[in-house]
Amino acid sequence: MSHTEADLLRLLHTGPFHLALRTALAVRGLPLQRVQHHLAHRGVKVGVTSLSYWQQGARRPQRPESLKAVRALEEVLQLPGNSLLRLLAEDAVARAEAERPAARSYRSLVEASGSVEELLAELETPTDGGLHTVGHHERVRIGAGRELVGRESQHVVRAHRDGVDRYLAIHRGDPGCDPSRVAVRAVENCRTGRVRWHAGTGVLVAELLFDVRLRAGDTYPFSYGFEDGTAGPSREYVRGFSFAGGQYVLQVRFDEAALPLRCRRFAQASTGAPRGGRAELTLSGRHRTVHVVEQGVRPGILGIDWDWT
Repeated sequence: MSHTEADLLRLLHTGPFHLALRTALAVRGLPLQRVQHHLAHRGVKVGVTSLSYWQQGARRPQRPESLKAVRALEEVLQLPGNSLLRLLAEDAVARAEAERPAARSYRSLVEASGSVEELLAELETPTDGGLHTVGHHERVRIGAGRELVGRESQHVVRAHRDGVDRYLAIHRGDPGCDPSRVAVRAVENCRTGRVRWHAGTGVLVAELLFDVRLRAGDTYPFSYGFEDGTAGPSREYVRGFSFAGGQYVLQVRFDEAALPLRCRRFAQASTGAPRGGRAELTLSGRHRTVHVVEQGVRPGILGIDWDWT
């Protein structure tokens, strides 16, 4: 199929990147080996295979040296400055928007949603934090006094926009919780930023700052926890999901001096909806734990509740 200068100008305006590059190569009549030679003269090393993948859309130039090669390609192919680089950026945004899961509001997931939204506003944080979950393993500890002692999270997230460098972790204690005494622990690949709480509802929001600034599509693993132990007897642990995501594992461990009579898994579409998806959970003997595994999380609520003797 032959291409014209008009085709090239149109694709430089509309994209996508790989079609614009392929058309530029055809219009200029340059084979990939010749392009590689011109790039080498400019001090840019890139393989013919990489150039081929780029024009086919099989791979995208993303690393700094690859982006340098794209800038040099604009010179070799006599294209307007930043024309290919702009298409790369626009393609990344479009891809991230397409992959971005639909979100649920805090109001449908958290009973104390007003307090959560108030704290988020105080931190001047947008509702969309730019992240969704790839995998999350959460461990909850119940103490000898039947209280929620603490919880730890191993979390893997993916950015659906550029520039994300933090995560907001929300902790809601049981009735009687004093959030001013709850300690935040940044364990791995993050550090604690601002922390805000609401005494009346026992809600605490902690800012966890990443070691890097993420680009759209990047994944990031980090670990954190909350040390509580300030409330009365705990009877359930609930996790709300704003986005659909990957695997979620919830494990609850009981002190040997406070073992529950029975434990159950449950799910809810929202805080006001009836609890469904009930399933009895068997307490393991030596480790005194129960757990649930959700392979593909959907927006809504998932949790474990238990009865004391």
